[in-house]
Amino acid sequence: MKQNEQIKKVLPIKALFLDIGGVLLTNGWDHHARKRAATNFKLTLAEMEDRHHLNFATYEEGKLTLEEYLNRVIFYQKRLFTRAQFRRFMFAQSKPYPEMIELVRKLKAKYGLKIAVVSNEARELNSHRISKFKLDGFVDFFISSCFVHLRKPDADIFRLALDIAQTQAQQIVYIENTPMFVQIAEGLGIRGILHTNYRSTCAKLASFGLQNDEGVPHETR
Repeated sequence: MKQNEQIKKVLPIKALFLDIGGVLLTNGWDHHARKRAATNFKLTLAEMEDRHHLNFATYEEGKLTLEEYLNRVIFYQKRLFTRAQFRRFMFAQSKPYPEMIELVRKLKAKYGLKIAVVSNEARELNSHRISKFKLDGFVDFFISSCFVHLRKPDADIFRLALDIAQTQAQQIVYIENTPMFVQIAEGLGIRGILHTNYRSTCAKLASFGLQNDEGVPHETR
């Protein structure tokens, strides 16, 4: 235990790896969003889900365009709505967590951190979210599944992120809301934070030496 404490002091944190969905923004196209879509467009949810699950890994790995995905999952038969209407609905499901975005911005400025996204997202939706919420204003590089053709839980996506960051694993904190993905990162020596809310993540970051000057608010998101 003492040895671990010494390592923390000797090796300060130099980079943050972040998930997008569930950390910086709401999930882009999860089961809840698809359920809302089924209700809004009067689709059969079970059939939509079956088709989605057959295609989503290939879609998130950047091997299907959004149009190809929609062809397979939604527009394999005639619909009473247009592709443009459905795309707008998909994109509108994304909402920001402003307090988390601001936290990362402040920590980057204060500690000179490298900021990297390690995320499973499809290309068009990922690009929309980066642009809409100005994530490229503080993220240095995006290791998105659609760009690198790897997706979590493949540990290689984290290895690639380490290569790009050129930072020792022990000097990186990864903030993620999926327990398995945190464990995979930790297996490579990266320090993990299982994100559940702003308050607890601030406290865990502070334990790694990344102190938010404004402290932690009483309310969680």
